[in-house]
Amino acid sequence: MTVIDISPSVMQFLLAFIVVAPLLGALAALLPAPPGLRGRNPDQAVLRHGVTVTGAVLVAAIVLAAGFDHDHPARMQATTDISWIPALDVRIHLGVDGISLPLLVLNALLTFLCALYSYFKLPAGPSPKVFVALVLVLESGTLATFAVLDLLLFFLAFEMVLIPMYFLINRWGGDQRQAAAWKFILYTLLGSVVMLLGLLLIGLKSGTFDMVALATDNGRGLTTSVQVIAVLAIGLGLAVKTPMWPLHSWLPDAHTAAPTVGSVLLAGVLLKMGTYGFVRILLPVAPDGMRTFAPYLAAFAVVGIVYGSLACLALARTGAKGDLKRLIAYSSVGHMGFVLLGIATMTPTGVNGALFANIAHGLITGLLFFLVGAVKDRYGTADLDTLAGATGAALYGRAPRLGALLAFAAVASLGLPGLAGFWGEMLTLFGAYSPAEGLSRPAFRTFMAIGAFGTLLTAAYMLIVVRRVCMGEHAPHFRLSPDDRAPQTPDGPEPSGAAGPRTATTPQLADIHPYEAAAWTPLAVLTVVAGLWPAVLLGLTDPAVQQLLAGGKS
Repeated sequence: MTVIDISPSVMQFLLAFIVVAPLLGALAALLPAPPGLRGRNPDQAVLRHGVTVTGAVLVAAIVLAAGFDHDHPARMQATTDISWIPALDVRIHLGVDGISLPLLVLNALLTFLCALYSYFKLPAGPSPKVFVALVLVLESGTLATFAVLDLLLFFLAFEMVLIPMYFLINRWGGDQRQAAAWKFILYTLLGSVVMLLGLLLIGLKSGTFDMVALATDNGRGLTTSVQVIAVLAIGLGLAVKTPMWPLHSWLPDAHTAAPTVGSVLLAGVLLKMGTYGFVRILLPVAPDGMRTFAPYLAAFAVVGIVYGSLACLALARTGAKGDLKRLIAYSSVGHMGFVLLGIATMTPTGVNGALFANIAHGLITGLLFFLVGAVKDRYGTADLDTLAGATGAALYGRAPRLGALLAFAAVASLGLPGLAGFWGEMLTLFGAYSPAEGLSRPAFRTFMAIGAFGTLLTAAYMLIVVRRVCMGEHAPHFRLSPDDRAPQTPDGPEPSGAAGPRTATTPQLADIHPYEAAAWTPLAVLTVVAGLWPAVLLGLTDPAVQQLLAGGKS
């Protein structure tokens, strides 16, 4: 069943366009704008160019999803297979199935929303031309990662995103941006070197780099020792990008220093590349090696869940001077721990839960970073103690819509039933209750119990954040950014829903701007839709996962 009937050749073109168009758009962004398209100034023209290109890619991704055969989501569709380096049998092999299609659409959506947000709220830094070009190169690399079906192409796409993200942090970030950018690139590059060795080992030992052929072979052409070495090498590289505890320490620094759109893309897209590699490469290509390391992967995953939650609780407590962006970054360590736990179960239930949690994390954490960025823009700080003293009852009183949306994103992140965050965590815990054959059931049930405890810790710190930021003590003399005060009248600021009496000494905070609503609403709506109708996403992923774990047999 397809929503619209599209010919295979058009589907091929759409997927190739999705991968290549951002790269061409990046090149065009660096060229002078034609006289008729310059608008009020060249900066506006190049920002509009970024919105146009990312919008076109999003439309193409939606059309591709509409033309996708939902009756056969396990089959690779929109495939292109062209010889590139015959001596190494490296091919330009593209395709999507039920596993990669949701990630492709999520990537296109988040990048478009970031471009739209940046059109109105460009982060402080050098040339907007370079900013737009870097965002488009980043989009091309992430989209290619989810679309390519050749191991060496996967590695090239995987590495392609590092340089643009490094410069986005280093040139458009906040305090400590240079140290954070260097830490990001050194960690990920070192992991990538080890990963390349593992990919080459698989390709040379099996005689092909084709991911579809390798998945169908299901490791039968590789000895157990080769699989173990490959999983160790590739897994280390993927674990850094995920990030898995204890290889996560680059993430809080990168998120804290990155501009708002950089944090959204880092959490919503880049972290998914690591877990996608586990599902697409290691599970089907080296199942014996994965079975060897699955208990260790699960152990690191649940330690990450608890560690991330405890770090967030420490940052959220009064007097800790915790940064709200840093807290959300540590929450990602915990959430991605659930994804890794689901993968480690090696069961359809667990892997489907991991894929669902991936999408939910991209929607919810992307929205959280947008909101935290907006709060920081208004108050000039993301320090929780300062915000709690400054905004006491203010995000509900001074900016009710902003406060309500922050509370919504927080409860979605803690896994409230009916929202997207619930299903991924629940399915991964179910998968841990009954792991794949050959894995220790008592050990995985212990991991399940620890993971369930982690959900309680998540609820604790998220509710503390909502209480402190939205419902803290009143401090009327806090200094607001002039651009984010509500319009003033001779008698004081105009009311915008604040509860209780107001005085002229109480600065009124600007509520959600129209461009912010345009960028945030799709994420909030999809969080609700995915929570109420999880079958829409699971109907895509489950057949593909079943076939992947069965070695290409449906």
